[in-house]
Amino acid sequence: MPSTSGSTALFTDRYELTMLSAAIADGTAGRRCVFETFARRLPPGRRYGVVAGVGRLIDALADFTFGQSELALLEPFLDRPTLDHLAAYRFDGDIDGYPEGELFFPGSPVLTVTGTFGNAVILETLVLSILNHDCAIAAAAARMAMAAGDRPLIEMGSRRAHEDAAVAAARAAWLAGFAATSNLEAGRRYGVPTAGTAAHAFTLLHDSEEAAFASQVATLGPETTLLVDTFDITQGIETAVKVAGPDLGAVRIDSGDLAVLTRAARRQLDGLGAPNTRIVLSGDLDEYAIAALRADPVDVYGVGTALVTGSGAPTAGMVYKLVEVDGRPVEKRSADKVSHGGRKSVIRRAKASGTVTEEVIFRGTEADARAAAGPHDRIVPVPLVRGGDPVGADGRSDLARAREHLRHALTTLPWEGLTLSDGEPAIPSTQLTAPPT
Repeated sequence: MPSTSGSTALFTDRYELTMLSAAIADGTAGRRCVFETFARRLPPGRRYGVVAGVGRLIDALADFTFGQSELALLEPFLDRPTLDHLAAYRFDGDIDGYPEGELFFPGSPVLTVTGTFGNAVILETLVLSILNHDCAIAAAAARMAMAAGDRPLIEMGSRRAHEDAAVAAARAAWLAGFAATSNLEAGRRYGVPTAGTAAHAFTLLHDSEEAAFASQVATLGPETTLLVDTFDITQGIETAVKVAGPDLGAVRIDSGDLAVLTRAARRQLDGLGAPNTRIVLSGDLDEYAIAALRADPVDVYGVGTALVTGSGAPTAGMVYKLVEVDGRPVEKRSADKVSHGGRKSVIRRAKASGTVTEEVIFRGTEADARAAAGPHDRIVPVPLVRGGDPVGADGRSDLARAREHLRHALTTLPWEGLTLSDGEPAIPSTQLTAPPT
C-alpha cells in the first residue's frame, strides 16, 4: 500500500482523529476497549464470505505511524496534545481474528482489536478499507473457482481497477483458487504466478494475422496462446495451426457466443490434427457464465471486470464497532444496525463427517470456547497481533497456507451452501450472551 512517505497513517478518515482529540481532552482515550469487525449480513445471493486481506492489513499496520509530513497536514485541525500523541503512536494492542482463507457468516467477528480507545479507534478506516475490498474479491473468486471445477482461471482485471486495488484483487483471487494473474506487481509482491501473451493490438500491428502469429511463435514458442478472434475466428484458428503446428499450446477467444464458438473451435482443432491445443475463453465472464459453460470443451477461463468488482458485490459490508469498554459490554441498538456487546469467541460446530452445521458466536474467552467445543468442533479465531507485533510467518507462506485453508473449508460446507442460487447462509449463526453448555 504505497504512499509518498511510506506511512499508511493517512489512509483514514478525519473524524477518526477528531474523536481521538476529544477523547484525549476529556480523559477517556486511555480506557481499555474492544472493537470488532463483522458483516451484519452477506451480499444478496451469497451463501458464505471469504476472509482475505489479513496479511495486507498486518503489513499496513506496521507502517501506521505519523511522521513530520503527516503531522504537518494535521496541524490545522488538531491540537498540540493530540499531535504529540500521534507523533509517538504505534499500535501496541492485540488483534485476534479469522485467519485468511477462513469462511465467515453474518455476525462472525472476523477481527477483534483490543487496546486503549486512543490506540484502537483510529484503525477503523484502514481495517475496513482493506477487508471490505479483499473479502469481496475473494468471495467472488471462490464462487468462480467452484463453478470452474478443475479448469484453471486466470485473473486479468487490472485494467478495470485502481492500480493498487488491482494488485490486491490478484492476491485475493489467487488465495481463492485462481491459477494465475496477468498483474506483474502481484507476482513481485506476493509471489502470485503470472501469465499472459498478446492482445488484439499485436495482431493489428502486423500486416497480416499470419505475420503476427509467426512473430509470436518465433518469440514465445509453439506452446504459446494465440488470440484468434481479431477478424474471423474460423480463419484465425486455421492460421494459428498452420503457423504453430499441431503442438500449438492454446487459442484464446475473447468475444461472441462463447458456448457455440468453443464447440466449433474444438471440432476445428481436432480436425486440423491439434487435439491437445487448449481453448482459453475470456470476455466479461462471471461465475454464472462459467457455470453455464461447464458442459462445453473449455480448458481455461480468463476473468477480468467481474472479478475486480466483486461480481456485483464490491464490498463485504463489514463494520468496525466498539463492543466493550473497561470490561463492560456496550452495544449499538439502532434499527437494522445492531451490534452485540462484549468480546466474543466462536465455535464452528461439525458432524463426525467433517460437515459444518452451525457457527456459535458467544460472549466469552478462548478458554470458554475450548471448554464448550465438541470433539469435531473448531475454535475459529486465532491470535494475529500481540503487543503490536505480528504473530505468524511471513506473508508469502501465509498466503499459500490461506489458499489451502480455503480449499479445505469449502469442502466442509453442506452441498447446498455451495450453489450459486439465492438462499440462506450455508450454515446458521447463533449469537449467545454466555458460553454454550
